[in-house]
Amino acid sequence: MIPDVDEDGARRGRTRYTLTDRELGHAWGTCAEVEGLFGQTGRETYELFGWVAEEPGEPEVHGWIGREVWFVPEDGALDTWLLEDAESLGPHPGTDGLVLTGLDDHLPPPEDHHGTVLLHDGRRRLGSCRGFARALPPGRMDPPILLRGLAPGEELRRALEAATRPALDLGEAVLEVRDDRGEPFAELLLWVTVSGRRPSALGSDLIDLELEGKLSALVPEAARPLWERRLAGVPRTTGTWTDLDTRQRWAWLDHVLRKPRPHTGVGRPSGHAYELDGRHVTDVPGLYLALGEAVGGPGGYLGANLHALADCLGGRFGRSGPATLLWRDSAVAREHLSQALAPDGRPYDLFACVLDVLAEFRMRVTLA
Repeated sequence: MIPDVDEDGARRGRTRYTLTDRELGHAWGTCAEVEGLFGQTGRETYELFGWVAEEPGEPEVHGWIGREVWFVPEDGALDTWLLEDAESLGPHPGTDGLVLTGLDDHLPPPEDHHGTVLLHDGRRRLGSCRGFARALPPGRMDPPILLRGLAPGEELRRALEAATRPALDLGEAVLEVRDDRGEPFAELLLWVTVSGRRPSALGSDLIDLELEGKLSALVPEAARPLWERRLAGVPRTTGTWTDLDTRQRWAWLDHVLRKPRPHTGVGRPSGHAYELDGRHVTDVPGLYLALGEAVGGPGGYLGANLHALADCLGGRFGRSGPATLLWRDSAVAREHLSQALAPDGRPYDLFACVLDVLAEFRMRVTLA
């Protein structure tokens, strides 16, 4: 549950979440608190047979591995395959295998592939296995969504009064989220049924509404710190992401990506001078967060990969025209980003590629 943290704006807090009928556009109701938005459903589990770590004697791969883990069949018989937001559950008991979980809904995996497969996370080679297969996970259900302190709209009042069954189908709906300043923060798509309601302790005219069904995508648990910070409003200073770990930085960047600001940097005169604080550019999301803030200020967006960076520099969501960039503490990025791996496992220099893209779009960079 994300509590109401707007101490000076009770009304704004009360209307932080609005549940809206997607087809007809009317608001089912507004509330200050929602439970059940965060979770990990949708993940698949894989067993890697005959796992061998890249470096002998390395500790077992355990916990979160990376935003992207690439499977590269050594014989080239299959294309590379991506497992996103990958986590290791450790060795499979009694075997030489390793168990991984992650998101694979963008591209179906090969069926029970047997043959040497190399794994890397875009930064380092993790190891190899002699084949892998999907494991059947235990049965799972999306958790119910609870809207606490809901002020029901007129349509919902009428529907609840007219309902002849305990369950009330709301169909396709959108949960609109606003921050403490009233600015749009996120929109979540749902297909839900009212499964329960009761008077709310938050007000005599309010109800707690329980919904069952499907949320288009649960908000990853790693994104919870981002929500807690950003619901207070768009950052007023740069660098508010610097104390986050890599997984949380990716979540922060994902949110910035979904909220592009087309006016950022546009209209500034040619030759504008930007400055990048490079002290915390220790990973890929840190690179793009720092670039976005250097050009667009707090919460600025300038891409989340090389192709998106080129789009932004060409005038989409970013600046256009020649400019200069003073990249302070650039040695940090050079140290951490110069040895990257392409999806097929070939090494490349990400730091150099970023400089090439900046130069291509007439951003003259001074490394300091």
